[in-house]
Amino acid sequence: MTRMENSEEKNKPGVGGPDPVLLFATMTLLGIGVAMVYSASSELALRHYGNEYYFFSRQLLNAALGFSGMLALAFIPYKVFKHLSYVLLFAAVALLSAVLVSNAGHSAGGATRWLKLAGVSFQPAEFARLALIVFMAYSLTKKQGRVADPSIGFLPHFLILFLFTVLILLQPDFGTVALFWMLAWTIMFAGRVPLLHLASALILVLPAALWLLVSADYRLKRYMTFLDPWKYPLDEGYQIIHSLMSFGSGGIFGKGFGEGYQKLFYLPTPHTDFIFSVIGEEGGLIWVLLVVGLYMVILVRGMRIAATASDCFGSLLAFGITVSVALQAIVNMGVTLSLLPTKGLTLPFLSYGGSSLVFNLGCMGILMNIGTARRK
Repeated sequence: MTRMENSEEKNKPGVGGPDPVLLFATMTLLGIGVAMVYSASSELALRHYGNEYYFFSRQLLNAALGFSGMLALAFIPYKVFKHLSYVLLFAAVALLSAVLVSNAGHSAGGATRWLKLAGVSFQPAEFARLALIVFMAYSLTKKQGRVADPSIGFLPHFLILFLFTVLILLQPDFGTVALFWMLAWTIMFAGRVPLLHLASALILVLPAALWLLVSADYRLKRYMTFLDPWKYPLDEGYQIIHSLMSFGSGGIFGKGFGEGYQKLFYLPTPHTDFIFSVIGEEGGLIWVLLVVGLYMVILVRGMRIAATASDCFGSLLAFGITVSVALQAIVNMGVTLSLLPTKGLTLPFLSYGGSSLVFNLGCMGILMNIGTARRK
């Protein structure tokens, strides 16, 4: 049994198909996201591509692909992933390696994080995140009763995480690495890996993380900017300052859809990493709380599905998916509100970007299937 499992029948979600509350929250966020991508990117797209619908049309296509994948995975038995765990793991390593060693690697903003094949680009780190969740859920399930042995419960998972860390740092993408570590540690904790092992290893890892922070000037400057963005108003602090101005000018009720000012070439990447800032300006505190509330619904329903799953694998898989979405949302919103250093992570279901949207929606489909299987 995992820490997440609970046999109380009263905690079971309602009978039927995919959890309607979870589906409603996901689709509402998706709808808000598609609309806000248009609002945030139309002027940018018109200037650079001569078509105000450039980003919107692509996001609409990504949403359709992701929605189709979510529906398909909602009706595919989640236990099939037990047999695919190593396949997904090896595929993730191959794709992350291909970004670094092949001509297919696509660079942007000083980083090589995308593969471009047949004119279509995607971010292998998103696939690797799902592969990590599936592998750890399967591996910890097999080892239940033996996870107290550090060579069984901790070391193999740490080595896989370390391999992913090296491959992603070479891109480089420090924010995704931090997300992977938080995700892996919480899954191992839920899988009953002793807290002493996790805490001891973390103490040993922290110096390496600190070295990574100070060894790159841009990372160190990001941290210093986080402490005082107003000290760097024209370079590293520019994004955060204009993000805070977006929230401040939005007030309680916002300026109205499409009426935001900061997105007009003041706030960089308003349709990706900082779309939450545009929501804060155009929708005000009301829409900010609505978005946060929808993420809370996903977190609560996901944890309930994890707690009532029919087996250990389903419990850990649901837990990992739920934590993954929650962590990504918390980090992105924390960055836009200057509560966390800049990480470059998208906001699930809302930010522009095919890889994040398609894989997060696919994960929701898997989560819904786990919930449905428990109710049968």
